[in-house]
Amino acid sequence: MGIAGTEVAKENADVIIMDDNFSTIVNVARWGRAVYLNIQKFVQFQLTVNIVALIVNFVSACIIGTAPLTAVQLLWVNMIMDTLGALALATDPPNDEMMKRPPVRRGHSFITRVMWRNILGQGLYQLLVLGTLMFAGKRILKIQGPYADRTINTLIFNSFVFCQVFNEINSREMEKINVFRGIFKNWIFISILAATVLFQVIIVEFLGTFANTVPLSWELWLLSVILGSVSMIVAVILKCIPVESRKTDDRPHGYELIPEEPETV
Repeated sequence: MGIAGTEVAKENADVIIMDDNFSTIVNVARWGRAVYLNIQKFVQFQLTVNIVALIVNFVSACIIGTAPLTAVQLLWVNMIMDTLGALALATDPPNDEMMKRPPVRRGHSFITRVMWRNILGQGLYQLLVLGTLMFAGKRILKIQGPYADRTINTLIFNSFVFCQVFNEINSREMEKINVFRGIFKNWIFISILAATVLFQVIIVEFLGTFANTVPLSWELWLLSVILGSVSMIVAVILKCIPVESRKTDDRPHGYELIPEEPETV
């Protein structure tokens, strides 16, 4: 207790209730779970971006000899992933649904099987899309001319960014299908998404010399948005796949339970 408690009790306590009201414990638990879940959402989003960007550039450099994502483009993706992504996902406010979740044990892994399911599923989809554009994009889309290589690389970069934009929305809910619930209550999230799309348009259309991009036609812009939005359908399919939960230990903290009745001799 912050008011009635002694100094010795305060120094040895992990949580101090400043208003001496036991109902505050509920708010403490709610915000604690919100912070934990928001960090998990951000880690899930970050790992997906890292895995896809690493594999795409590595495979392209080994097979083709050049990487489709340049250093400046990767710097912009890192800004989306680290700074803007952290602000968007870490500011999600708590809700009452969090109190229905079971508590997390101390020995449980921070990256759960649900997170790995979402990371691998989204990563495979993005790798399939970017790989198809990288190796067969010019032939499928009939892109020709002296700027064909820069055009397809710009399309790959644009599609990759829009995949992250929609996957950022998917990361708001790791298990539930409805990812739009309460999205308009978090104005920071909406502002960051709008700023990301706006700066992406500026980079592609007006900063070609700096970012090694070329302006895209409206058809290619529409294709990039569609390819990115399909990740939301992929997220729905992934969330319908059951994930086997680990068997819980009946011994709390590794100790045997005290029998309720004395044993008979």
